[in-house]
Amino acid sequence: MSSRVSDLLGGLAPSATLAVDAKAKALKAAGEPVIGYGAGEPDFPTPVHIVEAAAKACYDPVNHKYTPTAGLAELREAIVAKSKRDSGLEIGANQILVTNGGKHAVATTFMTLLNPGDEVLIPAPYWTTYPESVYLAGGVAVPVMTSDANGFRVTVAELEKARTAKTKLLVFVSPSNPTGAVVRPEDVAAIGRWAAEHDVWVMADEIYEHLVYGDAQHVSLPVVAPELGDRWVVVNGVAKTYAMTGWRIGWMIGAPDVMNAAVNYQSQTTSNISNISQRAAVAALTGDLSAVAEMRTAFDLRRKIMTSMLNAIDGVTCAEPEGAFYCFPNVQGLLGRSLGGKVAMSSSELAGNLLESIKVAVVPGEAFGAPGYFRLSYALGEDDLKEGLERLAGLVSAG
Repeated sequence: MSSRVSDLLGGLAPSATLAVDAKAKALKAAGEPVIGYGAGEPDFPTPVHIVEAAAKACYDPVNHKYTPTAGLAELREAIVAKSKRDSGLEIGANQILVTNGGKHAVATTFMTLLNPGDEVLIPAPYWTTYPESVYLAGGVAVPVMTSDANGFRVTVAELEKARTAKTKLLVFVSPSNPTGAVVRPEDVAAIGRWAAEHDVWVMADEIYEHLVYGDAQHVSLPVVAPELGDRWVVVNGVAKTYAMTGWRIGWMIGAPDVMNAAVNYQSQTTSNISNISQRAAVAALTGDLSAVAEMRTAFDLRRKIMTSMLNAIDGVTCAEPEGAFYCFPNVQGLLGRSLGGKVAMSSSELAGNLLESIKVAVVPGEAFGAPGYFRLSYALGEDDLKEGLERLAGLVSAG
């Protein structure tokens, strides 16, 4: 008997991060004292001036109608100005497609550039969505394992070892989800030159560009590697910078011919994105960056607290992240040990045990191509952040 769903979607893995977050919220709604480290979203409200712009837009009948598939002209111009202001990337409005969040921009990029069998290099640990979106576009995801010793920063040598005649595209993300790694500017330039030398396209995911700490510096790969010409796509959005995950506004930037194809694809799938959210995004991008500065200060403190508390747990080691809002601790020292009367042999099994025994929700490293690790978001209140890690420490110390 044939399956009721297509083979294509039958082979698609669910989002592990969303699954963990949904399970944690369901348990919390049922009265369980769950602390969730799974969600990749700021715990701050969207800044008031952005919300007010959206509320005002609701009453303007022009926003009740279809608008251009590529996005409102005002928003695309705001993205042009923002790109130059924040990273020195000079583009035209005809190089922009506004999408239903950053994830949609990623999927559309792969759909636009890949042919069946094209290989895509994805440095690991990676965001769970990258390989699945490649799969849906008919491509072949090729994980490139980075070194814990090198802070999970991908190197040219690692990329070259994975390259074949079928390599079409490199996924480049810095700061990284899930590790928080930030690739140094000179290394970003070297990776861009390597891609240019071998005619490899690059998709640069810059969604966490403003969330960098200490001496770490974000640079835009097309800017520091002009040798790449126009064989690149930049994806970004307002979700992380302005605490707007639920507003669903992202964008992709690329060469005009690539963007024409992407706009055509979107015209036959989603058409234009919500006008109200687009008006809110205009207010976000044309305003200052004071809101992200406040969030970054809070995240900076939390990353230090989380890193310190994780490293104090016997069997756990964690490098201090330089960007985004995640810690990615090595928990291999907890495997094979009796914790609360249970023994886990994988990080996935251990994550399940923690949710059941101490009501702490984390995302296991298997979801990111890195078994033996956890991803913990520190985009949650400081009290909850400490409480959950104290539960984990207590479980480990009790044996």
